[in-house]
Amino acid sequence: MKVSERGQITIPQTLRKRYGFQKDVEIDLVPIKNGLLLQKRSQLTHPVDRVLGILKRPQETDTYIEKVRGR
Repeated sequence: MKVSERGQITIPQTLRKRYGFQKDVEIDLVPIKNGLLLQKRSQLTHPVDRVLGILKRPQETDTYIEKVRGR
């Protein structure tokens, strides 16, 4: 691999597949003693937690379920 004029590198396809570096995956470059470590950015929150509660309902979930079930 070579670093391009703009500081970019190309990760070979075999390595991208092996380590799950798909399109738009965020990565971190971590300085280590002998160079840089390339790793996927850790997600501190689960994807579900990021969207949980974005649809504001005017009532509690249990009340809504009972209403939908006709009780």
